Amino acid sequence: MIPPAFILVRPQMGENIGAAARAMLNFGLERMRIVDPRDGWPNPKANAMASGAGRVLDAAGLFPDVQSAIGDCDFVFATTARGRELTKPVMTPERAMEYARALAAEGKRVGFMFGPERAGLENEDVALANAIVTVPVNPEFPSLNLGQCVLLAAYEWRRQTVDVPAEVTHMARTDFATAIEVEKLGDHFEERLDEAGFFFPPSKADGMRLALRNMWSRLNLTRAEVQTFHGMLRQILRKRG
Repeated sequence: MIPPAFILVRPQMGENIGAAARAMLNFGLERMRIVDPRDGWPNPKANAMASGAGRVLDAAGLFPDVQSAIGDCDFVFATTARGRELTKPVMTPERAMEYARALAAEGKRVGFMFGPERAGLENEDVALANAIVTVPVNPEFPSLNLGQCVLLAAYEWRRQTVDVPAEVTHMARTDFATAIEVEKLGDHFEERLDEAGFFFPPSKADGMRLALRNMWSRLNLTRAEVQTFHGMLRQILRKRG
């Protein structure tokens, strides 16, 4: 599967080109194309901002116009926040990357065009695309920095092509308590609470014990935390004695 090419159309600042390269490499994309950059190419400010993503810039293709930059693409998306009078499909980044992924899986070459910082893509640029990508931003302030826009698109590609868990299920170097260790902690607490007369009235005692057991299992305790609780209970008992 060929990853999409990210095409920066007439970018104005080297810093933004570098930021775009960094965003691309963050999410595993390296096919950058640059169309008629205002300050020429190569650009030392781009390399400085790329901060470790220089290989994306080193391999970037330089093109004189949009037509040549997208010439080998089977499908092209144009990113724009402004309404257009051109009749084209309009997609969110999520839907666009879903579609791009399906095309790439068929061996198609896909390109994403990003416009210059000041005003974005011109209608003449958008006319060459097959579809428009629009980020659902605040309508009162729709302008996105070039690097930010590239980051959003690159993130969606990575999210849909790499199997990443929706939530963190572990913490590095954390030694969690086993089920039996949590059970013994529950026994210890029940013993001390029973001595203190906590489980009253007797008719509610079973429900109270069940609620406590459920609480302990839900806390996802570490072994150190379990030992801390045991220590607290032993210290309370010593003070009472």
